[in-house]
Amino acid sequence: MTYNRYGVFYTPPPGALASFGAAWLGWDIETGCPRAHPQIPGLLRAPAAITETPRRYGFHATLKSPFRLARHATQDGLITALAALCAELPAVPLSGLKVGRIGRLLALVPQGDTAAADALAAALLRRLDSFRAACRPVGLARRRAAGLNPAQEALLARWGYPFVLDQFRFHMTLTGRLGDSEIATVQHVLTPVLARLLPGGLRINDVTLAGEDDKGRFQSIQRFALGPHP
Repeated sequence: MTYNRYGVFYTPPPGALASFGAAWLGWDIETGCPRAHPQIPGLLRAPAAITETPRRYGFHATLKSPFRLARHATQDGLITALAALCAELPAVPLSGLKVGRIGRLLALVPQGDTAAADALAAALLRRLDSFRAACRPVGLARRRAAGLNPAQEALLARWGYPFVLDQFRFHMTLTGRLGDSEIATVQHVLTPVLARLLPGGLRINDVTLAGEDDKGRFQSIQRFALGPHP
């Protein structure tokens, strides 16, 4: 199967966190299937409404943002290159995750030093850039409409995405954009739920190549182990 776009993500391994994330968003990136949303008391709206925007991407952290393949590139070639690159890159330790705000949305964000995660994302960005087709004008316009600072504008022009390198922030999106009262409520409700599922520390041992299907939904294509481990 071929896909419209490809992205390199961190997706949690099978387990309680991955299962909750798939159900919360209503889409399982591993199986490429919808999931029933959980019943969580205390929310102002149903999870289906809160998660409509991030649902199609599944539960993940973006390491290399979705891109169309360049004319000369193939899916098989991308898989081969990504496998070789991951074999060179070390696993990434994180002190842990917590529910936090990024602008008007909620996400799982890292605690402590993120230098290793930042370096992983930068390596994937640079080393796989030859597989990326140039951004279409409509895509550039959509990014600019959200409001970019000069540094982000320069990154968009060079890399096709504004939130890379020094603008990159590792995060696993949980909601779409929310108003002030709702974002506070959802954070209050989700924090204890996720605290029971989150490990004290997190280690990124592999990355996932994901593809966007014709309905705009992402699903896992293949996991690639990182190594050698430090």
